[in-house]
Amino acid sequence: MADILTAIPAAVLRNLADKLYEKRKNAALEIEGIVKQLTVAGDHDKVNAVINLLTHEFTYSPQVNHRKGGLIGLAAATVGLSAEAAQHLEQIVPPVINSFSDQDSRVRYYACEALYNIAKVVRGDFIVFFNQIFDALCKLSADSDANVQNAAHLLDRLVKDIVTESDQFSIEEFIPLLRERMNVLNPYVRQFLVGWITVLDSVPDIDMLGFLPDFLDGLFNMLSDSSHEIRQQADSALSEFLQEIKNSPSVDYGRMAEILVQRASSPDEFTRWTAITWINEFVKLGGDQLVPYYADILGAILPCIADKEEKIRVVARETNEELLAIQADPAEGFDVGAILSIVKRQLSSEYEATRIESLHWISTLLNRHRMEVLSFLNDIFDTLLKALSDPSDQVVLLVLEVHACIAEDQYNFRQLVVFLVHKFRTDAVLLEKRGALIIRRLCVLIDAVRVYQELSTILEGEADLDFASTMVQALNLILLTASELSGLRDLLKQSLVNAAGKDFFLSLYASWSHSSMAILSLCLLAQAYQHASSVIQSIKEEDINVKFLVQLDKLINLLETPIFAYLRLQLLEPGRYIWLLKALYGLLMLLPQQSAAFKILKTRLKTVPSYSFDKEQLSRTSSVTYFSDDGNANDDPRNNMHNGIDFAFWLQRFEQMQQQHRVHFKAQALSHKTSTSSSKVKEVQKQEEFKGPAVPELSRPPSRLSRKGPGQLQL
Repeated sequence: MADILTAIPAAVLRNLADKLYEKRKNAALEIEGIVKQLTVAGDHDKVNAVINLLTHEFTYSPQVNHRKGGLIGLAAATVGLSAEAAQHLEQIVPPVINSFSDQDSRVRYYACEALYNIAKVVRGDFIVFFNQIFDALCKLSADSDANVQNAAHLLDRLVKDIVTESDQFSIEEFIPLLRERMNVLNPYVRQFLVGWITVLDSVPDIDMLGFLPDFLDGLFNMLSDSSHEIRQQADSALSEFLQEIKNSPSVDYGRMAEILVQRASSPDEFTRWTAITWINEFVKLGGDQLVPYYADILGAILPCIADKEEKIRVVARETNEELLAIQADPAEGFDVGAILSIVKRQLSSEYEATRIESLHWISTLLNRHRMEVLSFLNDIFDTLLKALSDPSDQVVLLVLEVHACIAEDQYNFRQLVVFLVHKFRTDAVLLEKRGALIIRRLCVLIDAVRVYQELSTILEGEADLDFASTMVQALNLILLTASELSGLRDLLKQSLVNAAGKDFFLSLYASWSHSSMAILSLCLLAQAYQHASSVIQSIKEEDINVKFLVQLDKLINLLETPIFAYLRLQLLEPGRYIWLLKALYGLLMLLPQQSAAFKILKTRLKTVPSYSFDKEQLSRTSSVTYFSDDGNANDDPRNNMHNGIDFAFWLQRFEQMQQQHRVHFKAQALSHKTSTSSSKVKEVQKQEEFKGPAVPELSRPPSRLSRKGPGQLQL
């Protein structure tokens, strides 16, 4: 210590700790001169002693002015050391960096000033302390004192200059620190970080692009900052990196894709748009690298297709089309199951556009990787069935296309129809509102005969008789009215002529027996008029209820449509089609005379030309002899065979089914009656509980109607 005091006069040391800045400055200048002399003399021990004195007695002193003096003294000593300062930096820099966190703002300010002067002297030699200096500057950029902030900015600019011209800077050592700081929310720190990223990226020898995944998420986080300036800076940096990616032959797309997928669902519009734009470019540029990430990318794109912002929707749709166009193979890492999992989730989206594109994906995957998709069918089948209840007709039509594609295999076809019937059974609204659309579309996409035969087979053994009747009536109405099913109607017209028509007629008969009106419609389509008349004769009094009359009304109205034009033209030859005439009169007799349907049918029958009637034939019609459609007499209809169809057997099947419905209806009525009676008894009991005490007969007031005399009443 004595040696140091001989080197540095006591007065200088006193002035170095003075509260006045000028005195401290003058003392620092004297220290600079002293250190310079010692350096020239080669007295390194005394130089070390001076630095230790300034460090321990001043910069680490509990006295604020001592700490200020120590900082300015260390800077002066560095200037005095000049070219030899680098070998003493291990002693000089740490106490200065330590002062950046001093409680006194003036000390922090002088620390910035001191390090600025030190850096000017040693330049690139102090890069070894870069991470510590960067960390300190990061904190000082958000300092509560404006003067400290300004001093830190000046120091920051100098450090940037030194780093950009230095060949000793290690980006590998710096990136972990940068990554750690990127999620700081302070706006000043964010500006500081973006500034450094931009500067380092501008240095040709520093490969910031290679480390982009480490701080990309932080940059995206800044896009939603409340400060417009920070958003602009972050956007500018991202734009520059995206341009570099386009021009770079080697980019780690995978890690960045994971970040972009997360950011594509950001609540901030600008962040979503930037993320989806990056994803769009990645899909175009990434190639095989992105195959393992297709599912995640799709999960980000599909919601954006329905984004409230048009520019996001446009980019998302374009990206989706790019993805669809890529012919990726499962052998190359393309995960069909992962894609289906994403699509399944998006089928529940509240947005129609997203649901539509999800279905397009399933359809595309079925066309390209059918076996892989079918292996995951159990995972998505129920979701596809639920989609049949979608409020959007377009979605429902696309779902049906997917189902039709799946149903190319017999097993899957059977499963589809079984599940579809189950869906209709459990969701009456779906059957009512979408039943016709679903059935008609399936008949277009799959063979219509196949669809109706499968439905008929399932409904034939349906335990829920009410549902079976409702479903058959719905299917029958579709069969009678849908333009897509004209081929089925033509086939049924051939039921008494060829094998194909007969087979289809018989495949429907058993299930159609759940509804008498459906059977009658089927017979009229098949031109089995004699059998239709027998069916009408089998209808019992208890069958004629409101539901029956509503269905009959519909049938009468349908008879006036173009579908039954052939039938109406056959009425021009009542002698040849006498059973048709009898069947129509039978229907007329079942209708209430005041109903509109009665008047329609009666008016139609009045137009039948009377001149063609054969009275002898009409007479025979009422006896035991019956006529087929070609006018030839046959035996009793219960023994009638035509084109191999045993109508007697099928009439018996119909009557048995109708008897089941009668028993079921009676059981329901009885159950309802019992339930109603029970409710009434409970209601009476409740009333009795709340009723007051009974009034004795003698105490009751006399009736206002009393007898005045024999046979007279008095008010």
